[in-house]
Amino acid sequence: MFRAFLPEKQLEVWMQKFVAADGVKIAYRDEGEGLPVLALSGLTRNSNDFNFVAPHLKGVRLIRMDYRGRGHSDRAPHSTYTIPQEAQDALTLMDHLGLERAAILGTSRGGLIAMGLAATVKDRLIGVCLNDIGPDLDPLGLTYIMSYLGRRPSWRAFGSIVAMRKAAMEQAGFHNVPDARWEEEVSYLYEDLNGKWENRYDPALRTAVEEAGAQPMPDLWPFYDAFKGLPLALIHGANSDLLTDTTVSKMQSRNPDLRYAKVADRGHVPFLDEPEALAVIHSWLDICHEY
Repeated sequence: MFRAFLPEKQLEVWMQKFVAADGVKIAYRDEGEGLPVLALSGLTRNSNDFNFVAPHLKGVRLIRMDYRGRGHSDRAPHSTYTIPQEAQDALTLMDHLGLERAAILGTSRGGLIAMGLAATVKDRLIGVCLNDIGPDLDPLGLTYIMSYLGRRPSWRAFGSIVAMRKAAMEQAGFHNVPDARWEEEVSYLYEDLNGKWENRYDPALRTAVEEAGAQPMPDLWPFYDAFKGLPLALIHGANSDLLTDTTVSKMQSRNPDLRYAKVADRGHVPFLDEPEALAVIHSWLDICHEY
């Protein structure tokens, strides 16, 4: 049974932690039995990213990690908030659990981490499912991310933050989403600290991303090509501002075995419990079971 909707204070007690090589304590959840699937979330997000898809995953051991500085993990020097370090943390978690291999379900940044793992330790991977991420990132989406990254919400009332979240996400291409979904999302992404709402991540993450952005962007296509031979799937928000149709077409041409779903009424990133997304995820898992 997946404990998807525990209150955050109860969830913090229930989550486990391992210690990274530099002493940072990193929180994770390990639930279910079967194919090990390591779920890696988006840049500012945490293990709750997968609450909506978790109940639909059968025959899966779902392992979710809060990156350093996010969720219930320790904050760390911002210089360690990097994709290579987070990839190493993922490997450390696998070693901690005694896993030689795992499938990766990677949302946004989690997909970039999966690319790094494929390029360096491909033998540790069973397969990869990417959620709205590819080797080329649309500058429009990157600009939008920087518009909110590290900014504390100015609203005090829960209902006001929900309304803000709903309006922002509708503008970002999300439609036909029940209000209850936005309420759940807000409870996962923010916390009330003595009447002040804070993000569930270290605001220094912004500095880390700014410093990374000051360096030339590496060519990620060789990293994507490293997936060849692995079961590979892609979920794509039809209204995404980060993953374009052009990039998707190129991904398909370079890997004809790519399983693909374009999810209507979704921007960056789909929730993963949409029918189109679930059909591809289940197809991908079936192949991973055989790999």
